[in-house]
Amino acid sequence: MRALITNDDGIDSPGLLTLASAAVSCGLDVVVAAPATQSSGTSASVAAASDTGRVVSERRTLPGLDAEAYAVAAHPALITLIACRGGFGGKPDLVLSGVNLGANVGRAILHSGTVGAALTGQLNDVSSLAVSLDVGLDGPEPLWDKADEVVRAVLPVLLEMPAATVLSLNVPNIVDVQGIRWAKLARFGSVQSRVDEVDENEIELVTVYSEESLVPGTDSALLASGYATLTPLNSVSEDVSSPRPSPAWPV
Repeated sequence: MRALITNDDGIDSPGLLTLASAAVSCGLDVVVAAPATQSSGTSASVAAASDTGRVVSERRTLPGLDAEAYAVAAHPALITLIACRGGFGGKPDLVLSGVNLGANVGRAILHSGTVGAALTGQLNDVSSLAVSLDVGLDGPEPLWDKADEVVRAVLPVLLEMPAATVLSLNVPNIVDVQGIRWAKLARFGSVQSRVDEVDENEIELVTVYSEESLVPGTDSALLASGYATLTPLNSVSEDVSSPRPSPAWPV
């Protein structure tokens, strides 16, 4: 099986190499295509870093990895879209996104470029995995080897699931991971944004830790307890449960 490896932290991130190496160790045929620069918080944006509409890519060699690699002037969702349309050597069977530096938990994953790439894979009928390592804003050294171990345990699970499945995997940044648990999404996430007005023409957005209490069974709570968490995700779909009153027309 052919796997696209991408991320939102950029082509030089150690997490990208960690994920690609884990995929190779599981017997997958890997191609790496990741943003040339940091692209965190880009969600499922299909923007390119060019005004011409053409997407520029550059061949790269990643240390210790025998696989094609490209630094792409685009956000991760666009990279995934290009791959699913036959770019970078043909449509992949899997999209693996990460390993992100920092957790992606709660409904705030809407904003994550890591998750956005995975959901773009689903839109194109490709099963996908978004992987994040829970390293705080001022946290310790990332334990990439722990992310590697958990990914190698989860990939066979993803391969057994129905086509176009998307899983979000969060790994605690600790030596003794307690196990892997299925988790619900928390209401928001482990960090939130606060708006500080600088002056009448500028607004500063500051990232702060969430002060909300952890709800048992959610990804935030299980991750804080030392468990790696798995959450199945859906991309854009119709809300069939929403009430549908008839608008008055003409007004």
